[in-house]
Amino acid sequence: MTRVKRGYIARRRRTKIRLFASSFRGAHSRLTRTITQQKIKALVSTHRDRGRKKRDFRRLWITRINAVTRENELSYSYSRLIHDMYKKQLLLNRKILAQIAILNKNCLYIISNKITK
Repeated sequence: MTRVKRGYIARRRRTKIRLFASSFRGAHSRLTRTITQQKIKALVSTHRDRGRKKRDFRRLWITRINAVTRENELSYSYSRLIHDMYKKQLLLNRKILAQIAILNKNCLYIISNKITK
């Protein structure tokens, strides 16, 4: 039997995984098996948290809009504001409404007054 020298494909795959995990701590950046486990765990977390980030920002925008609308002397609620906006076909998304609520409260008051009338 002649001696078989292994190729570089497996080594190239491991170095690619090592580059991914180079910033991890301890054995998570040194041992091949734990590196692959941590890579899978990291990718699962990023995939899950991409959806969670959208959800969290939407909740933040809703609470900001609700806080500013309840400051108004009309004691107007967020749900009523959104419902009236859809009835009047005024299409502003929650991100823009939250920015208006924080940066320019008077503009949001004007919008809510136009909608109610």
